[in-house]
Amino acid sequence: MWSQRLRVSGVVVLACGLFDLFPLWSLHGLGPLAALADDDAPQFEQRLFDGRTLDGWSVENGCEVEVRDGQLLLKAGNGWLRSHLTFADFKLHLEWKALQTRKFDAGVYLRAGREGRPFPKRGYQVNMLQGQVGTVIGIRGGQASGLARPAGEWNTFDIDVVGDRIRTHVNGRLAYEARGLKIGCGHLGLQVEVPQGGQFLIRTLQVIEYGPRSLFDGQSLAGWQGAAGPANACWKASDGVLMCTGDKGPWLRTNQKFADFNLKLEYQVAPGGNSGLYVRVPANGAHHRDNDQQPPAGFEVQILDDGAPKYAKLKPYQYSASVYDIVGASPRTSKPAGQWNCLELNCLGQHITSIHNGTVVVDIDGATHPAINLRQLEGFLGLQNHSTVVRYRNLRLGPARPQLVP
Repeated sequence: MWSQRLRVSGVVVLACGLFDLFPLWSLHGLGPLAALADDDAPQFEQRLFDGRTLDGWSVENGCEVEVRDGQLLLKAGNGWLRSHLTFADFKLHLEWKALQTRKFDAGVYLRAGREGRPFPKRGYQVNMLQGQVGTVIGIRGGQASGLARPAGEWNTFDIDVVGDRIRTHVNGRLAYEARGLKIGCGHLGLQVEVPQGGQFLIRTLQVIEYGPRSLFDGQSLAGWQGAAGPANACWKASDGVLMCTGDKGPWLRTNQKFADFNLKLEYQVAPGGNSGLYVRVPANGAHHRDNDQQPPAGFEVQILDDGAPKYAKLKPYQYSASVYDIVGASPRTSKPAGQWNCLELNCLGQHITSIHNGTVVVDIDGATHPAINLRQLEGFLGLQNHSTVVRYRNLRLGPARPQLVP
């Protein structure tokens, strides 16, 4: 599947808490991964709905989606609920209930693009239409029928997507299997088609990604080190959150170097918060370089409380999700301090793309922004300590992708 390798000092690896080595075929769609992922494939599991908020999701095209009693209610209108992050190979599990008794209709979007009204123009859809539950729109395969429970009862979907292949299970039974997927990655989503298809409830939504591994074990600083002093002077880890306390101390650096990769994380800044993601930096953290006579450097992706009054007059490249000194994030999509933001960064040579809270805000290469050519192609990842409170969670690293959104 993947055309680019994630490299660590010349060895093909994938980052996890201990940065374990794994075989080359697990990145390239060869062997077991090509026939739907096996148990040895690198994985990252994440709950996509926390039962309280729409964190990590955008409501598209004027439809209405609401959180009610720990469940998602697809409430009104035509549109869709779109994930902020993109996904390539994965297993998606969800539980759903149709509230309309006859001709209920909705769907689950896979590898979907952002364009299209009221529904995405490109991608695939697993049907939740009465009589066709579990079939896949956009690719030919077998016909699924009779597996859904009556309206008003809960159903389960388990959807496996690896490479060009998809397999769906409805209530534990195989519903549909096909090959020939042409789109390699994109957003996940839930179709809202209430005028014709009625309301739906969703109570469980979680994904296992094949390819990425965690950069943070949720409870310790394993895999990281303080760059110029003890990490525990200003960094804490507990309950799935990696926090910069705001105390004086070092920036946090990975134990290993990385070259091409796809990185996903969520961050939350306190009021006035300021931090940054160091990318491909040398051991000293250098992330500024104006000419080729200066020492090697990586680059920084800014993390900031964009709405703080003291930051009202910064340069465009100083706001969140910008590549510092090189290009400003456009549009600016930061959430207010205290809310969680999603950031996805794809580095493929000098082609740098980032998605911030569901929107592509940076897409540059050496031709459009020659300054990026001055930055090295391999180095450490790091989290900056700017003496303010910043929290991180769900950090994971996988292979670089040729394209993030179809």
